[in-house]
Amino acid sequence: MENQMFTEEKENKKVFTSRKEKEESFNCKPTPAFVSASWTALFIGMVSYCIGLWNVDMMLNEKGYYFTILLFGLFSVVSVQKSVRDKQEGVPVTDVYYGISWFTTIASLVLLVIGLWNADIELSEKGFYGMSFTLALFGVVAVQKNIRDIKWLEKKE
Repeated sequence: MENQMFTEEKENKKVFTSRKEKEESFNCKPTPAFVSASWTALFIGMVSYCIGLWNVDMMLNEKGYYFTILLFGLFSVVSVQKSVRDKQEGVPVTDVYYGISWFTTIASLVLLVIGLWNADIELSEKGFYGMSFTLALFGVVAVQKNIRDIKWLEKKE
């Protein structure tokens, strides 16, 4: 019973699938196109956000705030992705770490929104920062997923 991860309904019967059975059935290596698209999204999101910070007419401490929010957000979403994936695979994850990961992810988004709401910049610039931040967060989650999948498949072989 310990090794059972989840149940599936098949023909009105519950089928228990163990972690080992799930690992054996997983063989979906990310395609090179998806891997490159993920890295491209991360690169474009981060670089465009940083170029925007470099060129904006703000005080240096404001630029530092937005740069720190970017780094904080990137780390937070990787932590969420890792803890969600670990839970899915049956790897123990404490509820405290899981909760902190989600809290910091939400906090980074809220801090960005509050900062942009109060920033003395054009509305189009605010949208630019929001979109490049979101693209960077998506990119880092996809990159981390690809790295983990590829590493797991290499270990399996």
